[in-house]
Amino acid sequence: MNLRQQVGQLIIAGVEGTELTALERAWLKLVRPGGVILFRRNSEEAQQVTALLREVTEIAGAPLFRCVDLEGGLVDRLRDLIAPMPSPAAVFATGRSTNFTKHGWLIAQEAKLLGFNTVFAPVLDLALPASASVMCTRVVAANAEDAAEYALAFVAGLDAEGILGCGKHFPGLGGGALDSHQATPLIQRRWKELWDEDIAVFRALAPKLAMIMVSHAAYPLVKDAVPASISPYWISTVLKKRIGFDGLVVSDDMEMSGILTQASMEEAAVKAVLAGMDVIEICRDPALILRAYEALLAEAERSPAFRRKVEAAAERVVEHKSRYLEAVMPRPASAAQIERLRTKVKKFAEEVSGA
Repeated sequence: MNLRQQVGQLIIAGVEGTELTALERAWLKLVRPGGVILFRRNSEEAQQVTALLREVTEIAGAPLFRCVDLEGGLVDRLRDLIAPMPSPAAVFATGRSTNFTKHGWLIAQEAKLLGFNTVFAPVLDLALPASASVMCTRVVAANAEDAAEYALAFVAGLDAEGILGCGKHFPGLGGGALDSHQATPLIQRRWKELWDEDIAVFRALAPKLAMIMVSHAAYPLVKDAVPASISPYWISTVLKKRIGFDGLVVSDDMEMSGILTQASMEEAAVKAVLAGMDVIEICRDPALILRAYEALLAEAERSPAFRRKVEAAAERVVEHKSRYLEAVMPRPASAAQIERLRTKVKKFAEEVSGA
């Protein structure tokens, strides 16, 4: 790959609607991102979603991480296409590890049937009082062992269908009272608390995950008020070296105010890669996607050291694609396949609510 192609591999990008516009086709052909992420705004019906993923893949000219947020409950991008999936908290409340695995398995089946290969789940944050109004039913337990038990079983369910999971949001949002979509959470937890509790979940899951997502929160009692997503300390020192995570490190959406109130898109993209981030996620605005792409490219052309960072990250992305992804897109799902899966999800939801 040339440098432009390497920079593109470091971006997971979103698009606006249910079909690509001429502008989107143009920037996709220029950037050739390493992945695409779809949301409810992109999802009208099942075959349309598969067709959209297929077209983006064809334009990129290489296998993509075809991503979707599917946690169940509050974060369920396919609820209108298939059926509402129970939340992590509801599934955990059943107390049955078989349900934890089934949760991941059904979510993986939904993703796979529509053409996705990567699910941004499970949530590994702790259910602490400070974040209760923000995280709600996305988190399962205040205890690290319980949270890890659910997540490990959930990931086993994803693995059974060949779907990649992404644990989030390192090093933990449980102690934060602010939503990073709107502001930068300043989490007032000390190192021992984080390491023994919040980070313990990530340590347990690290050997099982191909990806871990880093938050835009800051942890001033440990290091400084720099968001973890652009912090060499949290990404390179703690996650990669101390924990030994050798998968892909992915940012939370770089369009969030949690990071853009702290730095411009150009500065944030460069700082994230300098900190050790492998992939940055930019979920909607083509102007911001292009600004990040051009900033990374310009810095790599200016700085040999930064270029080496880009080359190493792109190599990791390509290696992970080679290891985990099938090159061929699946066929569009039939109405009968969708209906069978809808029935299974509804039955599971009834079992969870009645447990």
